[in-house]
Amino acid sequence: MTILEFDHVSKGFGEGSARREVLRDVSLRVEEGEFLAILGFSGTGKTTLINLLAGLERPDRGMVRFRGAEVDGPGPERGLVFQSYSLMPWLTVAGNVALAVDAVHRGKSKAERQALVAKYIAMVGLSHAAERRPAELSGGMRQRVSVARALAITPEVLLLDEPLSALDALTRANLQDEIESIWEADRRTVVLITNDVDEAILLADRILPLNPDGTLGQAFPVALPRPRDRAGVNTDPAFKRLRAEVAQYLMEVGIAAKVEETRKLPDVTPLHAMPRAYATAATSPLDDRYLQYSQLHKIYPTPKGPLTVVENFDLSLKKGEFVSLIGHSGCGKSTVLTMTAGLNPISKGAIKLDGVHVEGADPERAVVFQSPSLFPWLTAKENVAIGVDRVYPAASRAERQDVVEYYLERVGLGDAMDRPASTLSNGMRQRVGIARAFALSPKLLLLDEPFGMLDSLTRWELQEVLMEVWSRTKVTAVCVTHDVDEAILLADRVVMMTNGPRARIGKVLDIDLPRPRTRKALLSHPSYYGYRAEVLGFLAEYEHGAHPNRKEEAA
Repeated sequence: MTILEFDHVSKGFGEGSARREVLRDVSLRVEEGEFLAILGFSGTGKTTLINLLAGLERPDRGMVRFRGAEVDGPGPERGLVFQSYSLMPWLTVAGNVALAVDAVHRGKSKAERQALVAKYIAMVGLSHAAERRPAELSGGMRQRVSVARALAITPEVLLLDEPLSALDALTRANLQDEIESIWEADRRTVVLITNDVDEAILLADRILPLNPDGTLGQAFPVALPRPRDRAGVNTDPAFKRLRAEVAQYLMEVGIAAKVEETRKLPDVTPLHAMPRAYATAATSPLDDRYLQYSQLHKIYPTPKGPLTVVENFDLSLKKGEFVSLIGHSGCGKSTVLTMTAGLNPISKGAIKLDGVHVEGADPERAVVFQSPSLFPWLTAKENVAIGVDRVYPAASRAERQDVVEYYLERVGLGDAMDRPASTLSNGMRQRVGIARAFALSPKLLLLDEPFGMLDSLTRWELQEVLMEVWSRTKVTAVCVTHDVDEAILLADRVVMMTNGPRARIGKVLDIDLPRPRTRKALLSHPSYYGYRAEVLGFLAEYEHGAHPNRKEEAA
């Protein structure tokens, strides 16, 4: 039986030439008890669609119906969980959930309402934190409160607007499991807005992509048996096939063709590459130990004594090698990277680049952070030029400008290089950060979760951009990531770190996949899912803290 329906719905915003059509002639039926995932790129109208379902927006044309009646506003039969938590900071967990219980169950006694509050808090695993306030909770715990509050309204339909997108990978995975178990318990209808293909496949009965032009795309039924274990499905041929089909569809409709090369890179030499790096690199015996970590430690003083965050990190990188560092949050990945960048002092041990000890920051080590830290009042071109002007002192102004424009064009910003950074989307700003790093012609490229703040489909696009530009430079690179697919896609080796404190290298996996790499080729390569299983298995082993069999050494 149909519970929700879109009947030729269109919705746009703005007036005149500034008007933008977000949804175009969308027709959709959601069956009672169905778990539907709406999947699409940022800006395709996913949130507008769920706001129409919730009654927070009205369509320009067409009609939205709930059980056959027109939706003309919000209602308790449709519970909504937003991407942001929207909790009352002065209330406890129980107090926030009680707001919903009291509104819906006014006729019940105080004891009955308290029992309901306890029930919904227990459903999301927060009984131990019922008296804490939001400021005392992690991001994942705050989102659990939002889910509990929505469930307390006892809606017939649960509307989830990217509820997990701001969370780290492990917390996101745990909440996915909880959402599935809640859905399995009473099979209420769920509509999930997401940008994560794996999340959609693991949770949904049906996946509907939303195309960039605001129309609905091809529907993908998900016939995988439940419950769906993320490690288990990794070996399921049906999962692999469906994952490849959905990913291929999204890439075809959403990722623009690569920018054709119109500019040539001028023949100019950066300051830090003269003359040793180029003159001797071809024959240097250091090529196999171009970047070398030797018994690296990071120790922080605390009121309770020294805390060893990273311990005995030993690794050597060849010149031109790309290595991914992966591990759970707090395992010291970014600490290793910031020490490599010279932004964080080394406590014990050493880091050598091209035979020279790393001491302090230097443009020979370019860093791309999770947030690109641009000057908002400068254009994309001006932001990139700041570093280029310093690194190419012997080049003419025109040559330096050519370097800037070449890399901005390579990352797909040929038409936006004169726009102020403040007017660019998050994905475009990160492109500027990537262009700026490559334009420095560094000896070492350091990437600290460079796509972590972006939706997964934009990450796909920028991973392709990064690989394409890297393939031209073959700069030695270290990328910190929590994304298993990203780690495998980019790297020659995946270095897996144990949990902190006293984190160290737990396993190193050689990735023998042909280059240049594309996501499409990766998904169809016979070795890919084997590599993925190894990394997922390692992360699962360390999911609940330090390795249970590890013998701690004395400091």
